[in-house]
Amino acid sequence: MGRKKIQIARIMDERNRHVTFTKRKFGLMKKAYELSVLCDCEIALIIFNSTNKLFQYASTDMDKVLLKYTEYNEPHESRTNSDIVDVCSARTHCYTTTEQYSLC
Repeated sequence: MGRKKIQIARIMDERNRHVTFTKRKFGLMKKAYELSVLCDCEIALIIFNSTNKLFQYASTDMDKVLLKYTEYNEPHESRTNSDIVDVCSARTHCYTTTEQYSLC
């Protein structure tokens, strides 16, 4: 039996929000590590929490990855929260698009 699906909305209780942030931050960094190892890619992850405390993960040197990013001039994939929400809501209507399925 799978886990119960949670509603994606701001957690109102500050303590629960902090605990969730800490756990999910670690989970996100673990996924970034796994992606970098499995797919031989460079990952740079930058997170600012609600009090503007900085957390970062980089599979290689963060400065080198950020320099590569700032100097990159080719078209590239870029997503925002609203893009993800749109794709995930469309997922219920269309399972045939690989890109849509892979995002949700």
